[in-house]
Amino acid sequence: MELAPQDLPPKEGAILFACTMNAVRSPMAAAMLRHLTRGLYIESAGVKAGSLDPLAVEAMGEIGLEIAKHRPRRFQDLEDGNFDLVITLSPEAQHQAMELTRMTATRVEYWPTMDPTAVEGSREQRLDAYRAVRDQLMQRLKQRFGAPAAADT
Repeated sequence: MELAPQDLPPKEGAILFACTMNAVRSPMAAAMLRHLTRGLYIESAGVKAGSLDPLAVEAMGEIGLEIAKHRPRRFQDLEDGNFDLVITLSPEAQHQAMELTRMTATRVEYWPTMDPTAVEGSREQRLDAYRAVRDQLMQRLKQRFGAPAAADT
């Protein structure tokens, strides 16, 4: 279900992307939304802090976005826990976000997103899974937040 424009966070809003390890999906989504928008505070976190995945770095590099300097962190590691919107990408993150926001006005959206680390096969087959997740997230971000102006692409 798509939200109406009045349900969107304000331009100066704060958005958190969350997944299980903060190593693939949430840093990808955060980097892409930073590229697509201006004026939003965007962070990512995980239920656990994993290690940044090199295939995620490669898949993002293919579209010109750098995430190699990202350091995975947990919800508890965030300096500021005040977000207008939390977008969760895994069931574990959804559960954690609901627990953390139950006493606040924070909106939580669940975007079920495949974990590409579970895909087996050749390096190219695994990388294709990361590309598919990247492309799915980009499409969803554009639908939810709007495509960038022509000058921004």
